[in-house]
Amino acid sequence: MARQPDDKAAAKFSSEDSALVRELALLLDETSLTEIEIERAGLRLRVARNISVAATMPMPLAAAPALPAAVAAAAPAAAAADLSKHPGAVTSPMVGTAYWAPEPGAKPFIDVGTKVSVGQTLLIIEAMKTMNQIPSPRAGTVTQILVEDGQPVEYGEPLVIIE
Repeated sequence: MARQPDDKAAAKFSSEDSALVRELALLLDETSLTEIEIERAGLRLRVARNISVAATMPMPLAAAPALPAAVAAAAPAAAAADLSKHPGAVTSPMVGTAYWAPEPGAKPFIDVGTKVSVGQTLLIIEAMKTMNQIPSPRAGTVTQILVEDGQPVEYGEPLVIIE
């Protein structure tokens, strides 16, 4: 929590608030976010987690030069930034988890080469256990799908290119 509880605040902290903390912690795990902060009815709540990079990174088999690795890591980030400026880019309207199909094992909404019309569902983004259909803002042909099925996405991240 962002503030130190005093006697009045502790008295106002209900089981509903505890459930909210649990739900936000679960959302952190589902979306790979490191921090969420909300304010509701005068209660400000911040849920954060610390991630140990050393514990989550596999040990390399052989030492690699640092400069090429840094350049290789910067290349996908630069490519994603360039794609978000593409005139046919459809960006994520929210933070969540992207899914290509309405349910596991079902046929995906779109594939590369699919012709889409305005309003046609491109994919689903799950946010706070709610499935949100992402409609096509324009008619055209899907030339690129930029996210993997089940991948966490951020607000404004490019999802699909339609030309």
